[in-house]
Amino acid sequence: MSTIQSNSRITLHYRISLEDGTVADDTWEDDTPLTFTLGDGTMLAKMEESLLGLAEGAEESLTLSPEQAFGYPDSENMHQLERADFEITPEPGQIIGFTTPNGEELPGMVIEVDDAMVTVNFNHPFAGHTLKFDLQILEIH
Repeated sequence: MSTIQSNSRITLHYRISLEDGTVADDTWEDDTPLTFTLGDGTMLAKMEESLLGLAEGAEESLTLSPEQAFGYPDSENMHQLERADFEITPEPGQIIGFTTPNGEELPGMVIEVDDAMVTVNFNHPFAGHTLKFDLQILEIH
């Protein structure tokens, strides 16, 4: 039976839950497993480490602290933008895609809106959260 090694191509199901039990992402829900190559950056480094040596059919649970996952929110990732620069009417809680000067797409969550300015949070939505990953290895290619 083959096991996961560096550069293995893997198909798996996963569920990501926040510390309060809220499910943030789940491939079992719509039966769309994820296929990726270990080491290609698709998964967090600590998550990939936990996959090494697992065989097809293995089921694991892993809890990652904010330091191991997406870190903590950084106040430098909160930006005040001119409301006039928006083509839509921004509302708190809305996630908007922004294009950086180098052409990269970056999501930001609208935090506050007033007559002149919009406060946007560009931190990862999981920043500051302890994450629980439940996973099942379906196939090792």
